[in-house]
Amino acid sequence: MIARLQRLPLRSRLALLTAAAVAVAVAAAAAACWLVTRQELEHQRDTTLTSVRADDATVKTLLRNCGSVPTGPSTLFRPYTVQIITGDGFVCSTIGKSPIKVEPDDLLVAQRQQEQALHDAVAQDGTEMRVATSPGPVPGTAVSIAQPLREIDRPLNALAAVLAVTAGVGVLLAATAGAWIARAGLRPVDRLTGAVEHIARTEDLAVRIPVEGEDEIARLSRSFNAMTAALASSRDRQQQLIADAGHELRTPLTSLRTNIDLLVRSEETGRAIPPEDRKELLASVRAQMAELAALIGDLQELSRPDAGPGTEPVQVIALHEAAERAVERARLRGAGLAFQVRLESWYVRAEPAALERALVNLLDNAVKFSPPGGTVDVALSSTGELTVRDHGPGIAPDELPHVFDRFWRSPSARSMPGSGLGLSIVARTVQQAGGEVALRPASGGGTVASVRLPGAPVAPPAL
Repeated sequence: MIARLQRLPLRSRLALLTAAAVAVAVAAAAAACWLVTRQELEHQRDTTLTSVRADDATVKTLLRNCGSVPTGPSTLFRPYTVQIITGDGFVCSTIGKSPIKVEPDDLLVAQRQQEQALHDAVAQDGTEMRVATSPGPVPGTAVSIAQPLREIDRPLNALAAVLAVTAGVGVLLAATAGAWIARAGLRPVDRLTGAVEHIARTEDLAVRIPVEGEDEIARLSRSFNAMTAALASSRDRQQQLIADAGHELRTPLTSLRTNIDLLVRSEETGRAIPPEDRKELLASVRAQMAELAALIGDLQELSRPDAGPGTEPVQVIALHEAAERAVERARLRGAGLAFQVRLESWYVRAEPAALERALVNLLDNAVKFSPPGGTVDVALSSTGELTVRDHGPGIAPDELPHVFDRFWRSPSARSMPGSGLGLSIVARTVQQAGGEVALRPASGGGTVASVRLPGAPVAPPAL
């Protein structure tokens, strides 16, 4: 049954469940009403039976005319059946009424051993009766007043029929109302379903669902709109990354193919390339291969989810030591440059390899734009701010907002080696570590790169 219900549409399930809930409530209310009415009718019947009394003259007349047609008492207690019971078991019933079986309690009342008797009994004709026996006005007698049980069964049956019809109509109305409520309540869900089906069919992530109110459906619609907006933004970034990567890969691949074609043509034609030209050609091939390898490594780094965990666990790192290692690597690439280094102790939580790569990229950027014989200043303060300053041409104010974009390079730097991904990797790594990075013009010329990472000047005890 549950499996069949689950196969039904949600709208049908809501309508059925609403009708079932109303049916149970109506049935419970009808049953309670019927039981209370029955109890009240029985109580009133018993009260009436016990309140009927017969005087001395009536009892004597009934006893005197027992077995013959009475002159008047036969209609005195209509519609009840009246029986006079003596203590020795003699019974005298109303003429025209079926005698009722005498119970021991009735005899006890006639013998004055019990004040009253109230019980069900069966007449000789099979009629079920309700009997109330009380002491008679004549000593040694008791008077039984009886009424057929069907006298209250008929109104109870009529009431049951009315309640059944009312319950049936109520269930039908509840089913109709449930279907209408389900249709109205699920209309936003239908819109959401239509939007999802449209996106699955067309891959159009620009679809938005109108949001009305502040209920759960509205929250779901807002969440869906936010999800589609995030997916659209992610897809746009992915397409842009692919396009930019293709553009950046085209230049070294074209140069590499040209150089290799020259080498192949030299071998095929037998025309040897002069040794100096061949040496320069091989050096160019090696440089292009290195540029391709660096570009592919940068793309792999950027291919990770922006908010996802990296390949290494986060550890407590001595930032001053990582910066010192990065400076040593930068010295090898910046021959002829002077490095002024002032590093205070600072410990942070980050991925060791990713953080050191970001520091190397930051220093490489300073080395690339420093003039020959220039100076690169590297400082790490006791507050956790790492600054790297070069004395190069600087960055134009209108270009500063774009320096951390992927593949972006200023017009003056497009002739220099690089892929335009170094600062993007720096920004990504610093943000994943919970810090901030910024570039600003330096006083007196050049550029200052500032990195702030949360941490402490003293290593934690667990280190």
